Amino acid sequence: MKQKKPRRRIGGILGLGLDSGDGHKRITTGEQFAVLGGSAETHERLTETVVKTFEELKQRGKKLHDVEPSELGEIIDKSAPR
Repeated sequence: MKQKKPRRRIGGILGLGLDSGDGHKRITTGEQFAVLGGSAETHERLTETVVKTFEELKQRGKKLHDVEPSELGEIIDKSAPR
């Protein structure tokens, strides 16, 4: 009998900005996310994306641990500022 793989559960989102050259340490955290580093612009964009991602999850009536990684990727892509 074939065993079922355990379902992957997403515990949180980590946004990491690598383009800071001004010496500032930027950290924004929430209950299920952390955004670290980046220039002021990058940090703001990452934070905006995470906030919009959680808003979209709420509209769908889902929690972070309810979505599959592929669905979360789709939501994040939709939430990223253009």
